[in-house]
Amino acid sequence: MALRMSTLFLRTLRDDPADADVASHKLLVRAGYVRRVAPGIYSWLPLGIEVLRNVERVVREEMLGIGAQEVHFPALVPREIFEASGRWADYGDGLFRLHDRRANDYLLAPTHEELFTLLVKGELSSYKDFPLSLFQIQTKYRDEARPRAGILRGREFVMKDSYSFDLTDEGLATAYQAHRDAYERIFSRLGFDYRIVFAVSGAMGGSASEEFLAPTAAGEDTFVQCTNCDYAANTEAVEIAGPKPASYDDVPESVVLDTPDTPTIATLVDRLNELSRTQLGGREFGAADTLKNVVLKTKAPGADKWELLIVGVPGDRDVDLKRLSGQLEPIEVSQAEPDDLALVPELIKGYIGPQQLAALKVRYLVDPLVAVGTSWVTGANAEGKHAVFVVRGRDFTPEGEIGAVEIRDGDLCARCGSPLRIARGIELGHVFQLGRKYAEVFGLTALGPDGKPVTITMGSYGVGVTRAVAALAEQTLDEKGLCWPRIVAPADVHVVATGKGEEALAEAERITAELEATGVRVLLDDRKASPGVKFADSELLGVPTIVIVGRGLADGVIELRDRRTGERREVGVGDAVAEIKAVLGGS
Repeated sequence: MALRMSTLFLRTLRDDPADADVASHKLLVRAGYVRRVAPGIYSWLPLGIEVLRNVERVVREEMLGIGAQEVHFPALVPREIFEASGRWADYGDGLFRLHDRRANDYLLAPTHEELFTLLVKGELSSYKDFPLSLFQIQTKYRDEARPRAGILRGREFVMKDSYSFDLTDEGLATAYQAHRDAYERIFSRLGFDYRIVFAVSGAMGGSASEEFLAPTAAGEDTFVQCTNCDYAANTEAVEIAGPKPASYDDVPESVVLDTPDTPTIATLVDRLNELSRTQLGGREFGAADTLKNVVLKTKAPGADKWELLIVGVPGDRDVDLKRLSGQLEPIEVSQAEPDDLALVPELIKGYIGPQQLAALKVRYLVDPLVAVGTSWVTGANAEGKHAVFVVRGRDFTPEGEIGAVEIRDGDLCARCGSPLRIARGIELGHVFQLGRKYAEVFGLTALGPDGKPVTITMGSYGVGVTRAVAALAEQTLDEKGLCWPRIVAPADVHVVATGKGEEALAEAERITAELEATGVRVLLDDRKASPGVKFADSELLGVPTIVIVGRGLADGVIELRDRRTGERREVGVGDAVAEIKAVLGGS
């Protein structure tokens, strides 16, 4: 049945909402698709529901297409289930926590790995029951500290999450690839320009992890793409090419220099170049020759105290705390405070070097740019002192390496050595090979052919359904309004009746009825409003094909407009339905 704008629960706005900071947020509110209730919480209006359900339909079809079966779990979950997996603590402030009238603790689920695992454990027990894939499309809750961009980053959102259950790692790899292929079909059908990038698993756990990102300036995720090969990764998981291990046979022994009042890299470089004229052979020093040792602190889930972590990076680079945190999750990472440093008085702020950290039992990691054999200027662990010719592998040995520096345009690809380029994107989906983490926690096993128990291995696969709506809007909008791909648009055709007489409305009604009879979804603007208002709304709402029934009737024609390309053409009234059907058939 056609959506009639005269009765449709819809009010379009001419002005942008005051709290909107990205284009999709502005237009989805102005076009009457969503309305704000509170920060990160939105109501969906009829046109918004149509788009949301169309996205859900595509997702559901592709999930069913790979043999996954649909279930539905409660959003309200008892605390003890998440405590068993450790995620009651791991999620920290990200969980909505509440208790019932009997003081029992609950949470609003951000994901459902635990419940999927327990469901399968309770229902299946034989190797003959596997492999299995289950999915749901359901509302999730996360207490975002800074909800922004409308439905792009909300506290309540709809997500498709699916889980595969297999007896072997080979089975998991097959299920993972099937989901990955299904995601490519989903995002291609929805009309996205997207990239598949390597990612970290974070609080989800597991091993292999990839994200599907929609490149757009409004995105919160930063990722890199190689300019030569197909390598792409988000900045938490990216690997960049570092120097190869070098011989240090010709590097002089380390020398301690007087460098008072040089607590920063810039002041140190100035002092080094002064000293170089008399003590260091006239060598020119820059920030890249210095080793910056950044003091952080970490806390494992459930731990009651922080531990110091020092990370060494070249002095011309900054530490990317988000990148570092992504690799260390679920361990919490933060900048160390003066009180933390005071616990190890041998650490002199501004003059910390790696030479004594092992003896102090302070954990020390370096970025791979600090390669074995490379020589550095770094702190000498004494007030007003720095050391030159400090060599990794000779004068200090870190506990390990971790990608810690902020990525720059032009950093080199670890695969092929070509420059990397930084871009921004919106996360559309994420696929993980969870392995046996949750199966081991909850005792999910099956009796194998030999009668011995086999621990099930799992995969986890998510699609942000509400986020996909905003991301599609962001990628396809223009200066006039929304511009939906037909597969998700609230209607196939927007019929606009203009003119003062009844003739235009009657012809618009006839065209609408004939289109509906052939299965075409129609939005009919039958309001008593000015042509200017109707034209502006047709562009704002974003239905891909617009039919203008008005002044042209005097000449026996109507106008067809392609919302995405802006193309306009006139067709005869008698041929209108056939012409519209031809347009729809070719799109």
